[in-house]
Amino acid sequence: MIFVHIPAGQFLMGSDAGQDDERPVHEVEVSAFDCAVYPVTQAQYAEFLQATGHASPREWPDAMTVANLPVTGVSWLDGQAYCQWQTTQGDPMRLPTEAEWEYAARGGLEGAQYPWGNEIPLWIPEGGKGPLPGPWPVTLGEPNGYGLFGIGANIHEWCADWHSAAYYAESPGLNPSGPPSGVRKTSRGGAWRHAVSVSRCAQRSKIGPSYRYTDYGFRVVKMP
Repeated sequence: MIFVHIPAGQFLMGSDAGQDDERPVHEVEVSAFDCAVYPVTQAQYAEFLQATGHASPREWPDAMTVANLPVTGVSWLDGQAYCQWQTTQGDPMRLPTEAEWEYAARGGLEGAQYPWGNEIPLWIPEGGKGPLPGPWPVTLGEPNGYGLFGIGANIHEWCADWHSAAYYAESPGLNPSGPPSGVRKTSRGGAWRHAVSVSRCAQRSKIGPSYRYTDYGFRVVKMP
């Protein structure tokens, strides 16, 4: 697993042009952290399954797993279990907070709609129009300004936070981590299964933490 260092900094989180839960736009300061360059792959997740006997993802392939395809069909709880297992192996990991994810996705481009700027790049399959037959390899395309591949497209990526539509109005300015409780967990990024496979950096999604959808995966960050 390859990580890239995301420097500490401030950014404007949210969007006045998006959904109601993306408002208000507010300034957030994020401490430095190390983020995985790619989402967790099938091959990496298979090691976890073999070592722990954890339940397989939805529509898990019967044949050999693919090293460069993202694992999908995993719930937020599955992502948590994977991070806990990695931590017990001496490599402490966790899911990113929404603030960390959005800050990393923006790649240092303040105000840009997408991780690569204000336009969907040419390398995105079908120009960002879906649905597609399935997810594409995590190594496809070009990285954003922080060196992250596929962030904002291909699959929905679980975040650590509980979701609240009103949270942005009361969010702390330093390292916000979401409300203390809730019903749905947050996710970010577009997905191959939708009519548009790319999402804006500020766009939020949310579903129950036990759901296993075929366009949901996750990316990890290192714990300090």
